[in-house]
Amino acid sequence: MNNHEIDFKLYGDDMQFVEIELDPNETVIAEAGAFMMMEDGIAMETIFGDGSAGSSGSGVMGKLFGAGRRILTGESLFMTAFTNKGVGKRTVSFASPYPGKIVPLDLSRLGGKVICQKDAFLAAAKGVSIGIELQRKLGTGFFGGEGFIMQKLEGDGMAFIHAGGTLYRKNLQKGETLRVDTGCLVAMTADVDYSIETVPGIKTALFGGEGLFFATLKGPGSVWIQSLPFSRLASKVFAAAPQNPAGRSQGEGSAAGGLFDILGGR
Repeated sequence: MNNHEIDFKLYGDDMQFVEIELDPNETVIAEAGAFMMMEDGIAMETIFGDGSAGSSGSGVMGKLFGAGRRILTGESLFMTAFTNKGVGKRTVSFASPYPGKIVPLDLSRLGGKVICQKDAFLAAAKGVSIGIELQRKLGTGFFGGEGFIMQKLEGDGMAFIHAGGTLYRKNLQKGETLRVDTGCLVAMTADVDYSIETVPGIKTALFGGEGLFFATLKGPGSVWIQSLPFSRLASKVFAAAPQNPAGRSQGEGSAAGGLFDILGGR
């Protein structure tokens, strides 16, 4: 194996976190802001790219190129590596950013590659490559809900992604087709054929409330579907927030309102 072998345990139901057990000198990489807690003996290091052989073996330019690709997927320029410098097993934990599920992916059992939405990545064993996946079809890129660029995880180790709401894994047989709301698609194996279709009928498209496009997934392969995309959750929260004529949320006397003013909200 090219990746570090890590053990893990998931905690919680709707607001999960993953506890990763590291042997001495084992390393896990994580997205900035995902860290929750760690035991004594684990060292943190900020790195360019993902720390895989592909990004570290090409010199400074290779690292900069790998970091630049991460920016295109909407992720931060840096990642954090957590390494067990002690003599025994140590644990480090990472939390999900909003209500949903953490999905453990054993890439060695998934063909060595999984394509996911660009903000789904949470953490992975060192050696897993986190890159970009350019959609072959322009229609898929421009109207797919996840943009022209998606994220790809490659290697033979463990990776962890996050999905909103309830998670459903569907194993498609050869020739089997599944149509999905574009925002609900979390991830898929590399052998799934992914395209975009328009919603049939002008009335349905314009007044059905489900958007103009949906994703068409054709097997064989596996897909992961989420019931609550973050964009849908955010739009509902924003729409439900009470606004006064000045455009400010009601309850200005609260501590939250005061903090809003301090940070430049007024």
